[in-house]
Amino acid sequence: MARSYIPIEIERRVRKDARNRCGYCLSPQHLVMARLEIEHIIPISKGGSNDESNLWLACPLCNGYKSDKTTGVDPETAEKIELFNPRTQVWSEHFYWSEDGLCIVGKTPTGRATVVVLHLSDDPDAIEVRSYWVSAGWHPPKN
Repeated sequence: MARSYIPIEIERRVRKDARNRCGYCLSPQHLVMARLEIEHIIPISKGGSNDESNLWLACPLCNGYKSDKTTGVDPETAEKIELFNPRTQVWSEHFYWSEDGLCIVGKTPTGRATVVVLHLSDDPDAIEVRSYWVSAGWHPPKN
């Protein structure tokens, strides 16, 4: 499927609103070795649009895991739950950083389902990179 066109002025506003960091893992653009991507919170394939209200920033890793998913299963309740919406929900209400700063922990059903679907605490590459960021004093980010 061809990437839909997002006008540059909308992309600039999304990047500014997202504070130039991934809406899911909070990785900032200046530490990620790839351009943060404009992602569709509700994918086009599921009826989402290119409206600014449906767009946010995601790192390639989170965006790749999210793909066209909009729900996940809460591992505590086994219920199907809507994934975290970084545009309308507050990150700190649904997640927190593990004590060592390497893993994201879900506090709510939404947070727990999102952690599982996006592999926010078990992707070995992400954990390794975060360990270097922690050593350098750059991580975990302040909400």
